[in-house]
Amino acid sequence: MTNAGADRDMDTETFVSWREFLGSAHASSLALVCVAVWLHAADSLIVATMLPSIVTEIGGAAFVGWTVSLYEIGSIVAGAASALLTMRYGLRVPMCLSASVFGIGCVLSAISPDMSLVLVGRVFQGLGGGGLVAMSFVAIGVIFPRRYAARAIAAVSTLWGVSAFLGPLIGGFFVEFATWRAGFWFFAMQAFALAGWIAMHKDSATPPGRQDTQRFPLVRLGLLCVAVILIASGGVDIDALRTVAFVGAGAICLALFFWSDARAHVDRLLPQRAIDPRRTTGAALLMILALSMATIAITAYGPILVTTIHGTSALTAGYIVACSSIGWTIMSVLVSGLPERFDRKLISGGMLIVAFSIAGFLYTVPNGPIWLIAVCAACEGGGFGMAWTFILRRTTRLTEGDEAQRIAGAIPTIQRLGYALGAAYVGIVANASGFLTMQSAEAAANVARVIFLSCLPLAAIGLFAMAGFVRARDSDQAS
Repeated sequence: MTNAGADRDMDTETFVSWREFLGSAHASSLALVCVAVWLHAADSLIVATMLPSIVTEIGGAAFVGWTVSLYEIGSIVAGAASALLTMRYGLRVPMCLSASVFGIGCVLSAISPDMSLVLVGRVFQGLGGGGLVAMSFVAIGVIFPRRYAARAIAAVSTLWGVSAFLGPLIGGFFVEFATWRAGFWFFAMQAFALAGWIAMHKDSATPPGRQDTQRFPLVRLGLLCVAVILIASGGVDIDALRTVAFVGAGAICLALFFWSDARAHVDRLLPQRAIDPRRTTGAALLMILALSMATIAITAYGPILVTTIHGTSALTAGYIVACSSIGWTIMSVLVSGLPERFDRKLISGGMLIVAFSIAGFLYTVPNGPIWLIAVCAACEGGGFGMAWTFILRRTTRLTEGDEAQRIAGAIPTIQRLGYALGAAYVGIVANASGFLTMQSAEAAANVARVIFLSCLPLAAIGLFAMAGFVRARDSDQAS
């Protein structure tokens, strides 16, 4: 990672070509960030492919859902702490630690005699992977000059899209020609190699950090973790009293997390008034939270609904969902070189496309045709790809010092929190609308209509927050 301090103030209005960017002194930093993101992006898809073989060999079918839940919770906790860790210790030490933790998690899963150790490994993988991704965004915002940041995020988005296709293929390879344990060893070796690379990397550009005497905010991170678990538990067995109690308790814990974090000073995990739409950065994070919640339905329930309603294969349904990643990748690459004067238009246009794609799912998933569902998925990802690069650039430009690092680390954390909360919310809606008892295509179509209709209010909240975010002027943040 090279020193970007001297050229951070270069003209951001000039077009940056890929040749210029990849030929710059920041290429090694880009490679490191891409490997870190690859570990997190591909691991989830590969594990999902290997999971049936894991259950067949060691059992634990009742805990299949927890292999995802514990990974997401670990990612959220690590992401929430990443900005704080980088401000205290710089980037190199926390990233090295995250890669090592990820590798340890893969080893634990590889040697598991039963599902319990696999679940422990998934927690470690979530902590390590979530930390790597969040700190990669911090690195892009801190290490790279602003004029290169858009290209760096586009490269990361491209890698994420590639992972959407390579992940299942790699997982299938290990299941077919080796064992699922070899798949975990494959990622363990990559993680430890990355940790060694980071440890040997002389990173003069990494912020020196502060050795703060404040205690690590375990209570706040615990509240965040408990909140997600409680809300998710509310959809396991639909009962009015039980569901309301779990969701209410989770909401209280979530509110306590935001309240206690706002009262902290040096060790705050999120920016001040993190989801307050009256504040520029608050509006940006609320926009991300709401639209992430609104768009998780197609990922969580799309494949099952599409196969039930339209009789497609699971592979076809899976690649329909993968169209979202491809759309994200293509659009982010196309717009990544544009200067800052286009930021507001691209954010507005992208978020509007995302909202309209949800309305598209409301019609196409129950009614078809299949190709139109895929188009809606590509539009959803394309909308995010159009806007995501410039959300980070605009928020970091409107903040200064420590807050810029906090917002860079908070963006992927809030996105994952949105996915976790959205999955819990949609799970409650789905089960209440008859998802567990549907027997026919017509019943599944009715469930699909209810699910995607329930996502429209979340999309409306996201668009409301987006309007405040793009209207803000550079001077508004200070006030």
